[in-house]
Amino acid sequence: MLATRLTARDKWILAMLHEHRVLTSSHIQDAAFPSGRATRQRLRELYLWRAVSRFQPFRQRGSAPMHYVLGPAGAAVLAAEHGLEPTELGYRHDRAMAIAHNQRLAHTTGINDFFTSLIAHTRHTPPGSGRMELTAWWSETRCARHFGDLVIPDSYGRWHTHTTRRASDVEFFLEFDTGTETLTKVARKLLGYARLAESTGIATPVLLWLPTTRREAGVRTALARIHAELDHPATVPVATAAADLLDPVAPHPSPAQDVWLPLTSARAHRSGPRYSLTDLPGAWPSLAPPTTDLDTTGDTVDPQTASPYRLPPPRPTPPAATPNRQPRH
Repeated sequence: MLATRLTARDKWILAMLHEHRVLTSSHIQDAAFPSGRATRQRLRELYLWRAVSRFQPFRQRGSAPMHYVLGPAGAAVLAAEHGLEPTELGYRHDRAMAIAHNQRLAHTTGINDFFTSLIAHTRHTPPGSGRMELTAWWSETRCARHFGDLVIPDSYGRWHTHTTRRASDVEFFLEFDTGTETLTKVARKLLGYARLAESTGIATPVLLWLPTTRREAGVRTALARIHAELDHPATVPVATAAADLLDPVAPHPSPAQDVWLPLTSARAHRSGPRYSLTDLPGAWPSLAPPTTDLDTTGDTVDPQTASPYRLPPPRPTPPAATPNRQPRH
């Protein structure tokens, strides 16, 4: 039955749920649908077919959006598409639903909100502004598999911009801060990124997303202290931004905007000009452009063909929607 009903976009949603564990209805709408009504209608069908499962966390005030995880039928389809058994995905329905009670739920959905807002930004940017695209988005689990012996980023991303004047890419590791860790613990993560840069010979920017500018100011002071003590500070480019810098009434606010403040010796303790994600590499003139592949570890990257417990990362942007009717000729 599913073989006749699942579209390419549906299968993309299944792959994204497997990669990123949980997505809210708002995340899925930002990334793939034109309206909330279309999102709810399609997700309801996927839920009735057991392709996805859902839950709604408790809130003291108001109601949370519906949260979606991979369902049993969806896991079977995803495994079959890659020539695997569902057990070879590492999938269990009870384990997938357990994130509803996980203390890191807000952290996980916050990371996913960061990236889906970038996708929404690219979908709603006027054509004359150039083409922007999120070309890579790795989950914390995938990052742990690649870099976990040195550091475990919350995510890895790559942002591509193409205008009539130039084309550029910036890759980055994301550290998503919810304000629960001490400032020292947050800052000491730079030591792991320094070891990674030394091991690979690749300088990859580390972006820290903070909840408020007040928290950002405290974190920057702690970061500056650790960053200055690194043997080779230039190999760990750092920039910070805060969620309250985004305009809450803007149609599609996102971290692509001019909210990023690099951490340099001149700007460690004070404010300065903030950069967009596209222009951020200009803050580090010595930063080499990213390689053409995603091999940031010097090791082999995920193959395009799956192996047990290792599916290739799904493309962050969804395929085009399947038309409801075939045109008549």
